[in-house]
Amino acid sequence: LNVMFRKNLSEFVKELRCTEAMQVTSTSPRTIQKAEGESVTLGCSYTPSPFDTGELDIEWSVVSPDTTQKDQMLISYTSGNKYLHDLAKGLSFAAGDPSAGDASLSIAVLSPAHTATYQCKVKKSPGVDTLKMSLVVMVKPSVPKCWVEGGELVGEAASLHCQSTEGSTPLKYTWRREIAGPIPSAATQNSATGELKISNHSLSFAGIYICEVNNAVGSERCRINLKANKSPNRAAVIVGTTVGSLLLIFILLVFHRASLLEVQQQTSL
Repeated sequence: LNVMFRKNLSEFVKELRCTEAMQVTSTSPRTIQKAEGESVTLGCSYTPSPFDTGELDIEWSVVSPDTTQKDQMLISYTSGNKYLHDLAKGLSFAAGDPSAGDASLSIAVLSPAHTATYQCKVKKSPGVDTLKMSLVVMVKPSVPKCWVEGGELVGEAASLHCQSTEGSTPLKYTWRREIAGPIPSAATQNSATGELKISNHSLSFAGIYICEVNNAVGSERCRINLKANKSPNRAAVIVGTTVGSLLLIFILLVFHRASLLEVQQQTSL
């Protein structure tokens, strides 16, 4: 009977330890998107069980995408001391005392190189738990350049273009008019390339246009004034060209006749 009691008690203690094991949690999303130059805190809170009586050990590391390679240690806390490793420039524990239950990691100035999967590991024997989260550092779009292709002539094709030279993909371009209402439906725009195509330009398209480019972490814009110039009268152009040609021929004939007279006068002398 005593043996059975001890066995049941042992199993009960094991179950109790399992239900009250070390727990690592975070209020941060599992995937975080941030812009270059910003700061971030990767949340990591822990609660040891009453049975975890060993020395507290906290480790932050970058998880290697290659499972055959070791993870890269960033920052750790053990025996009441903080340790910064080779890759920990600009990194620190968010809390002054990580032993109080907050093992969150702060990164002061983000760069694309900080894009990685991070792991927070808390150990206090016999308890141990880990938490992973992904950080994606993106570059905001640069101020785009706006320009017009085509002669801006009524009745002909014209296209507005908008392009950023920097920015993490995907970039989305959106054209709109500043004050003259919506863009006529006859125009088509490509949100991936930044082109607004007008197949038959008219006065209804004239005005100031704004192009906005955005991605997950920022946006920028540029402005351009689209004109609608009337095409010159073709008949007038033809008449003008003809008259100009005849006038040129007349002038050449006059000069030629004058040259002949001058030669004749010199010969007679």
